[in-house]
Formats: sequence, structure tokens, C-alpha cells
Amino acid sequence: MKNLGYLLIIAGFLTGALVSVLDEELVGWTLYAVALAVGVAGIVIVRTVTHRQAREGGRLARGMEDIDASLDRIVANIKQLNAEKANLHPYDVRMRIDELFPDDINTFVEARASIGHVHGLQAYAEVMNYFSAGERYLNRVWSASADGYVDEIDEYLGRSQVQFAGAQEQVRLLEGKGSA
Repeated sequence: MKNLGYLLIIAGFLTGALVSVLDEELVGWTLYAVALAVGVAGIVIVRTVTHRQAREGGRLARGMEDIDASLDRIVANIKQLNAEKANLHPYDVRMRIDELFPDDINTFVEARASIGHVHGLQAYAEVMNYFSAGERYLNRVWSASADGYVDEIDEYLGRSQVQFAGAQEQVRLLEGKGSA
């Protein structure tokens, strides 16, 4: 059904574009209006199907569970990595990042829309503000490790830990589990 919606959007857009250039002097407004209506119908279908898919079958509840669990593992792993950084060669930190984080970060990213559907866009923005900063700092640690910059690894591991813990706290506050 979603593909039908996309097809209608494409057909409406292309038909409208064609109708507007067929005659230099006069636009066939009737056909143009039909093309516009077809495109709008496609948009409505796509949006309806997308919202229905997001809400059906406990997907939102599972999404929030995935978010909570992935953030728990991310925070535990960043604490672990921060604690063991003194015993790691700077060039090995990036390999530990590759071992510890990709699955949980991908799980979070795939489920993140659940935050907006369940708690609203403001809550989504607050969580994502922390999460994206944590991820950015973790990427910076990875790059610093590749270049062998020990001081930068130390500094940005700590910053990443703070940001991921902030995202975790925001999610817990949304679920009524956190401390205010």
C-alpha cells in the first residue's frame, strides 16, 4: 500500500510537470488539478500507512524496550572502556569501540522513532540531543585512536560517557524510572 502511495506521488508530480509545459501560452488547469489531487492522495496514503505501521502490534512498546536496553548496554560499555583505557594501547581503543558499540547503537537508531510516537517530539529531541553528542564524541575517540592521540582519547571518552548517561537518564525520566 505504501508503494502505491509513492507511485501516486510520482505520477502526480510528473503529470503536473508535463501538463505545465505542454503549451507555452496556456496551462491545462483541469488536468493539472487532477495531477495535484493524485499526488496529494499519494501523500495521504503514505502518511497513513506509516503511522499505522508505527503503532501496530506493540511495536512502540518493543521500540521503547529496545531503546532502554541498548542505552543500558551502551552506558555499561562506555564505563568499561573508560575504566580500561589506561591498560589499552591507544591504537587498540578503536578496535574495542568496534567490538562493544555497533550493535547497540544500531538497535537504538532503528527504534528511536518510538520516543517521538510515545512521548512526543520534545522528548525525542531531548534524548537525541544527548545521544547524538555521545555518538559524536565516541566517533572522535575512534579517530583519535586511529591517530594515536592519547589525551584526546581520554577527554572524549569521558565526554561520551556523560552524554550517553544523559540520554539514559532522559529515557528513564520519560518512563517514570529516573531521578529528577
